[in-house]
Amino acid sequence: MNYPLRPKLSTEEVLEVYSNPDFPLLLVDKKNGGKADALNAGINISQYPYFVSIDADSLLDPDALTRLALAFLEYKYTIAVGGVVRVVNGSIVKDGKIVEPSVPAKSIERFQAVEYLRAFLIGRTGWGYFNLLLIVSGAFGAFQKGTVIEVGGYTTDTVGEDMELVLKLHKHMREKKYEYKISFLPDPVCWTQAPTTVRELVNQRSRWQVGLIDSLNRNREMAFNRKYGYLGMVSMPYYILCEMMGPIVEIVGIISIPLAYYFGILSFEFLMVYILLSVVFGVIISMGSLMLEEYTLNKYPKLSDIIVLGIYSVLENFSYRPFTMLIRLNAILFYRKYKHSWGKAKRKRFM
Repeated sequence: MNYPLRPKLSTEEVLEVYSNPDFPLLLVDKKNGGKADALNAGINISQYPYFVSIDADSLLDPDALTRLALAFLEYKYTIAVGGVVRVVNGSIVKDGKIVEPSVPAKSIERFQAVEYLRAFLIGRTGWGYFNLLLIVSGAFGAFQKGTVIEVGGYTTDTVGEDMELVLKLHKHMREKKYEYKISFLPDPVCWTQAPTTVRELVNQRSRWQVGLIDSLNRNREMAFNRKYGYLGMVSMPYYILCEMMGPIVEIVGIISIPLAYYFGILSFEFLMVYILLSVVFGVIISMGSLMLEEYTLNKYPKLSDIIVLGIYSVLENFSYRPFTMLIRLNAILFYRKYKHSWGKAKRKRFM
């Protein structure tokens, strides 16, 4: 169809726009420019003041969009909102809907289910409350279109376009001294496919870590800068020291603590207490996230699923977390090599 285009964001050439008279949908055929370029093309062709970004391997709860929209209605200065992302692996899907949520069968997927619970309900809820959220997941987020266009849309030469956009929004709004809010809601749920093999997991987490490093590097002038308030003095330093440099700190700790004990610097009692506290702290955070999720959303109705996730929240401290730490460490060491490598992810077709 001949569709009028007003390209406010630069993208690869749009070849054709298809429509279906029975559904209010448009399909844009364009030259390949990557995910960020495709999103910018979608922004150009959209007609309304807000847009939602959703990954192709994701499904939404029936009321997810409605709940996400409430954030813009409740506070008029809201410019971006993120929702919860859950692992769909193992759940029964029919006609594009989650019929029966369930815990995945494979251990690698179960560990990710626990990880997602902890990351979204605990971490992002806290940052969002204080308007210090640096990431709105690319799998599920809503944005005010006009403000996104002002900052140039999605950056196309980075593997972390979702975080980069949020950082650009923060920077723009604070430099202009505009009132704004980038929030997170714990009830709109998006279900996404998690990696099912070690190779897929390594590729995904390497990409995430490289994207994190690249986004923080591009906006490094915001860190430890009072001009950006708590964002520059708290949120940015946290992500640099704990998220970006965390794997280095962890590996140094794993090596130095046993060495200190071996050379007599630490007593055996202190070593045991240290290990116990480290494990207990991780378990408390994971179990707390699980219980909070069940109390508020109840997305895993089976008691057996809760027990399984509880067990894996303990086991991950001795296997999954150290493994993902090594993946992230490798991404740091080979950052320049992977900087522009998007990699490929295998996805299963939803029934």
